[in-house]
Amino acid sequence: MLASKKARVILFIAVLLAISLSMYAFNQAPETKHNESGNSAASKKFEKAKVLRVISEDLQREPSRGNLYNGSQELELKILSGEHKGEIHTITNNISVYLNVVAKKGQTIIVDIDTASPTYYIISVYSYYRAPILYGMALLFFGLLWWIGGRKGLMSVLGIVFTFACVFYLFIPMLYRGYSPLLASALIVILATFVTLTLLNGWTARSWSAILGTICGVIISAALAYIFGNLTHISGYNTAEVDVLITIADETGMQLGGMLFAGILLSSLGAIIDVAISIAASVHEVYMTNPNLTKRELFKSGINVGRDMMGTMANTLILALTGTTLASLMVLYAIKASFTQLTNMNTVTIEVIQGLTGCFGVVLTVPIVAFISSRIIPNFEKKAALNRELAKTTVTRASEV
Repeated sequence: MLASKKARVILFIAVLLAISLSMYAFNQAPETKHNESGNSAASKKFEKAKVLRVISEDLQREPSRGNLYNGSQELELKILSGEHKGEIHTITNNISVYLNVVAKKGQTIIVDIDTASPTYYIISVYSYYRAPILYGMALLFFGLLWWIGGRKGLMSVLGIVFTFACVFYLFIPMLYRGYSPLLASALIVILATFVTLTLLNGWTARSWSAILGTICGVIISAALAYIFGNLTHISGYNTAEVDVLITIADETGMQLGGMLFAGILLSSLGAIIDVAISIAASVHEVYMTNPNLTKRELFKSGINVGRDMMGTMANTLILALTGTTLASLMVLYAIKASFTQLTNMNTVTIEVIQGLTGCFGVVLTVPIVAFISSRIIPNFEKKAALNRELAKTTVTRASEV
């Protein structure tokens, strides 16, 4: 048993290394550069800069707009990164409701360096330097997860990091290079599900039940999104950023049509994997409490747990989508859009399809995982118990000898 466990750990580490090396090699391949203009020196770069002093300012507070400021500042700043690092410049910082960056002495900000030629460039304030706060939030969350969750919390952190790496170093580059969006998203779903659940629960029946159930649930969501998308004539060409994406697709070969369904597939993964592992863990606990239960009884226990989760998970998806589209919803409410207009808009149709297909996936994952768990877990645990008995017998005989 120890040898078998050691072999599984070695195999898992080898798989992770192979995936990591594949990501690295994939990102070293040449790719088409969007908006590249031959030998032109024109470019736009965003660099860090430190405000040495505020020479003058003319600002008015606007209480009606959340106490934002309006006006301008004369700043002396030093570039901290990039090819102009160390240079000191005096610039005008125009402040409005749309670009509300009020600089202070000693503050680090992000500037936009718009270069027309090697000797001529314009520097303007772009935003506050927010990266350290974001890094701090992430580290605080990871630390809290580790502190409360212990070993499983640490495994959760590793799973999050792996999923993040898959999305940004595999999924997005695959789309950019013209790979099928559905193929790319399916690959990410399989990798993220397998690694995350194996890290959390090891090479166990719970993990495999949840992995198989999650993959089935996500595939169902994607299939339903594809069917309803075709029925409503919705594709990646109906998204808000389509103008820019078409230009990029013309230069890179990116398959724009399937991107919408790839996004739906990924967005439903989180809720489905949560339902899957919860049901698999519940069935496992029920079986360990009473190993005499039949497969049918275990299936019913999984269904009963899933019924309590269906509504909450469906609400989670709907509320998450509402939160991400709140600005658009407020605009539609303000212009008094009619019900007919609302139910036939591209934006609303996309959000409804995305939300409901995710809910379909969550609901249908419940019986799938309950069925798989009720079959896999008893067989796995019986074999594990048999192996433990054999190990005890072997140890006893060895001690007698």
